This record gives sequence, structure tokens and C-alpha cells, in this order.
Amino acid sequence: MITLNTLKPASGANRGKKRLGRGHGSGLHKTSGKGTKGQKARTGHHGIPKPGFEGGQTSMARRLPKRGFRNPFRRNISCVNLGDISERFEGVSSVSVGDLKAKGLVPRAARFVKILSTVKDGRVLVPLKLEAHYISEAAQKKLQLVGGVFSKL
Repeated sequence: MITLNTLKPASGANRGKKRLGRGHGSGLHKTSGKGTKGQKARTGHHGIPKPGFEGGQTSMARRLPKRGFRNPFRRNISCVNLGDISERFEGVSSVSVGDLKAKGLVPRAARFVKILSTVKDGRVLVPLKLEAHYISEAAQKKLQLVGGVFSKL
């Protein structure tokens, strides 16, 4: 007959606690199962390292220059006013980025060109077909009112 005071766990279900650092005979002497050196062999907290820690590699905060930072992936965008384009290109139906560079409205080294809406009299006189990388919403509306077209490069 089984009673509460005679209940026992199955044999092999419970194991004894590991007794670390108790001499050579224990099998867990010296380093107590933690191997040698390294972050997790040390005492104290060794869970998640602090933010910015890169495993011993010099951190990003220490590698970057402290007097400003120049983004290598930046986009230098040269801007041109719609009014300047309509002034310089009278009698021309289409204008490309190459034409803008040739007339000196945009630097020759410019990689990206954006057309802005500033117009001297508030309107574009000639319906132009413009080719550029970007255009502002206001410039696009003014261009469409005259019958001009913008195509993105």
C-alpha cells in the first residue's frame, strides 16, 4: 500500500548538486567547469554586455573622428530654379542635366540635380520638357500649368 510518507522519486530522477572547486577528486577543480579566461570565466555579471561593446574590438565611438563626421554615402544635390531655366532656355523645347551644366546653372561635377519652383514673375513662360533627378512639388505644378513635362533620370 502506498502512502504519502512512503512516496519517493524514481531512481535516477534526482541528482546531487555540482560541488565546484572542491579539489581534484571532484572532477570540477581549479576553473570549476568554466574553462580558462574570457568574459564568462570571470566573477560578476556576464550576461548581455553594455551597449556599444563589440566583443573587445575597438568600439565605433572610439574609431570615428571626434571633430565632425563626413558621411561617405551622402548625396550632394545641386539645385536650380525654374525661373533661371526658363530665362536661359528661351526657344528650346527640352532641357537635360547636360544642358544645365553647359550653361553653368549647375556645377560640372554635380551628380544629382533638383529643380526648385522659384520663378521671377510667378509663372513659367515656356512649356519645357525637363530631365533631372528630382523636382519639387511646387515646380512640378507650375511646369504642368504651362504644359511642360518632367521626366526623372
